[in-house]
Amino acid sequence: MSSSKLMHFKTITDLHRSCGLPQPEHPLVSVIDYSTINIPAMPAGIAFDGYSIAIKKETAGLKITYGQQKYDFDEGVMLFTAPGQVIKIEAIQDTAARHSGWILFIHPDFLWHTSLAKTIKRYEYFNYSVHEALFLSDKEENIINTIVQNIRQEYYSNIDHFSQGIVIAHLETLLSYAERFYHRQFITRKKANHQLLNRLEAVIDDYFNKGELTTGGLPSVQLIAGRLNVSAAYLSRMLKILTGQSTQQHIQDKLIEKAKEKLSTTDLSVSEIAYQLGFEHSQTFSRLFKSKTNQSPVEFRASFN
Repeated sequence: MSSSKLMHFKTITDLHRSCGLPQPEHPLVSVIDYSTINIPAMPAGIAFDGYSIAIKKETAGLKITYGQQKYDFDEGVMLFTAPGQVIKIEAIQDTAARHSGWILFIHPDFLWHTSLAKTIKRYEYFNYSVHEALFLSDKEENIINTIVQNIRQEYYSNIDHFSQGIVIAHLETLLSYAERFYHRQFITRKKANHQLLNRLEAVIDDYFNKGELTTGGLPSVQLIAGRLNVSAAYLSRMLKILTGQSTQQHIQDKLIEKAKEKLSTTDLSVSEIAYQLGFEHSQTFSRLFKSKTNQSPVEFRASFN
């Protein structure tokens, strides 16, 4: 059955009921085998007020969308979603749905008064898009599956005073391994990442050359990421690993290059250049220029001449 409106689940119990599963063993955390889930097509989307971590080996017959991208999961990938993120599920005509893998749901209340309550926000991959999923080697997948098996074992044990701490410890280990494996992926997929870097340069140049600085000001990270069809978090992480700079620093450096060009090849005043580069106040432009070059725009023009 498909749903024509967004389905919003506040609890894991509601999620279980919707997927035709029995009551969860724990109200705030759940580990589910994908082969046991009755996943309906939900083109309008589904949202859960918690975190999810999953390995999907196969999702034939369905197209899943989040972060504005579709993926059919022909390969095994690891995915992470943050609370409130909308996922759309569309059925593929004349294709039988088959699912394998597992999914771990964690309600934020489970993290209260634990170290993970704050540190989970530093893991940027919870805000990546679907096509930015983590591709695991067999060895890496075995490591992750072993950790999840330990969580599953604790999940099906009697809940006691130690249960939360043990599960949290396993979760922290799982997230640390995911962080390591993502770092590996950024390095091993150099060709694709450098192609993205080249596209980034082209998008920023296009923004500057079409005069959008004057009308729109300095482009935001979200705007540039949107034009590249990637998430802002993924773009910033990729750039940090490849170049040592954030996306914002990269945009600012391109702006300074443009400013240097205008200062050295035109007679425009600093105020006129600042305006053309999208600054409402020339003092703001001058401060940025000096922070990047250790010279004021006037000093740079004088030294260049």
